[in-house]
Amino acid sequence: MPNKVKKEIKKVTTHVLQEMKKAGEKISMLTAYDYTMAKILDAAGIDVMLVGDSASNVMAGNETTLPITLDQMIYHATSVVRAVDRALVVVDLPFGSYQGNSKEALNSAIRIMKESGAHAVKLEGGREVQESVERILSAGIPVMGHLGLTPQSIYKFGTYQVRAREKKEAERVLQDSDLLEKTGCFAIVLEKIPAKLAAQVTRNVSVPIIGIGAGAEVDGQVLVLHDMLGLNEEFSPRFLRRYLNLYDEIKNAVGSYIKDVKSRDFPNKKEQY
Repeated sequence: MPNKVKKEIKKVTTHVLQEMKKAGEKISMLTAYDYTMAKILDAAGIDVMLVGDSASNVMAGNETTLPITLDQMIYHATSVVRAVDRALVVVDLPFGSYQGNSKEALNSAIRIMKESGAHAVKLEGGREVQESVERILSAGIPVMGHLGLTPQSIYKFGTYQVRAREKKEAERVLQDSDLLEKTGCFAIVLEKIPAKLAAQVTRNVSVPIIGIGAGAEVDGQVLVLHDMLGLNEEFSPRFLRRYLNLYDEIKNAVGSYIKDVKSRDFPNKKEQY
């Protein structure tokens, strides 16, 4: 029998994302926090996996993204990277690891890249984090930006409502997206802003724009995996489409298991040695 030739997997890189934008091919992105789920996402063909600081909410049960630490982000990122053959893995720099100190930002990014093997980092903000972006890029680390609703600033905003409805804030998003592109970010996430504004940003910059609650005219979409799979019942924003209802399915399966154990139906004779 001849040896089977292993099919070569084309890795998704920052350059591939740029080419996808030029070709008009939409970019698919989901969050991932662990090996098992990341393995499934990669096999399904997802383009980008974001090891999001949303792990603070969905994995640890915190009210905000603020409590998660750099060490915890590296733990999640390492688990995801081990599972991935194709997707680009981007890791959030957590709150307190880059704001106001570009040297600390560089050190945080270097730790993520060295210890997890991830491919890029993401940080929130525009002009206020420009120095940090420049410093990280100077080490050869790709940076993804994030504008609009920036969850790490939730106590400043005081709400998770749509951002940039007012002219002044909309102009700031336009200016900051241009600034992040010129600084060297390879892509930008726009979260919870009006669709018309997101479309304008997408036309204005040459780097891919990934939206979450930012309409259909951006270059790609990202959702939190647990929300998309229906594992999280409490969160139901307008932009979320649930593709499964795993909360009920898993709860029912566990209920059946409990019933079978209690009734001595499990294990049966075929399920023992």
